[in-house]
Amino acid sequence: MTVLEERLGHHFRDRTLLETALTHSSYANESREACLCNERLEFLGDSVLGVTVAEHLYRSYPDMPEGRMTRLRAELVCEQSLYLVAKKLDLGRYLRLGKGEERSGGSSRPSILSDAVEALIAAMYLDAGMDTARSFIHRCILSELGASEPGFSTDYKTALQETVQRHNGQVLSYELIGESGPDHNKTFEVQVLLNGRPLGKGKGRTKKEAEQLAAENALGALQ
Repeated sequence: MTVLEERLGHHFRDRTLLETALTHSSYANESREACLCNERLEFLGDSVLGVTVAEHLYRSYPDMPEGRMTRLRAELVCEQSLYLVAKKLDLGRYLRLGKGEERSGGSSRPSILSDAVEALIAAMYLDAGMDTARSFIHRCILSELGASEPGFSTDYKTALQETVQRHNGQVLSYELIGESGPDHNKTFEVQVLLNGRPLGKGKGRTKKEAEQLAAENALGALQ
């Protein structure tokens, strides 16, 4: 447990919170001793994670539209994202699982591992407050975001190109239609055109980001 605490960046004052966060319902159901599973902590951790990610996106990307923030938050808090965090922490070796769940590979199951990450976030929150939980989230989840441009797990420009190429003779183009702000903090506005007709617009801190957002909006218009 001490090694795990080092990886989490927090040493628990109440060690039972850490133990509960690592206890799957299968273990609690089989245990002869009364113990709690991590489902209630998972519920709380989901909310702590959601508000921390939402606040970070709101403060760090003031020009990002609400729709893009919603989609990016969903990518950051999804099962796959939390599963990768759990793998980096080697969390599977610390889980308390029932015998059947252990035999069936529960310690490497993405759903169980991602739930445990949310439970750990809640445990840190209850043990030491929001700042501790926020620090873990920033270090282990939000660190993948660039300082000036959020990552795109989907290449919307390529997706849009593939969509329009289903019909012959379709030509996509991107044009810069505006920019504002000082040189060190510019905002670019780009529109994507299909056969010369505007199809979608996007604003970003780089031309690349603006083009991706324009393509994302264009894909929405085509659906």
